[in-house]
Amino acid sequence: MHNLAKDPTIIGMLFALKVTQIVIAVLLMGLILIQSKGVGLGSTFGGGEVYFARRGAEKILFVFTIVISILFITSSVVNVWLN
Repeated sequence: MHNLAKDPTIIGMLFALKVTQIVIAVLLMGLILIQSKGVGLGSTFGGGEVYFARRGAEKILFVFTIVISILFITSSVVNVWLN
């Protein structure tokens, strides 16, 4: 395995994976912050709890957040597996 670790192709792949993971993490944080913007402090303690269905752009953001989080977890597992 030591010979593979010194291979320039593997080193480049690991670098690309880490950069991709950072980009995915920043994107995931942004998506989470966009979704939680409408949540007030009152709902933190259980007050003003109203359930509503996600529609339109909100549903698209919700599904996109799930997809990005799965990509982040997958890239993290691959990163650990390769190192």
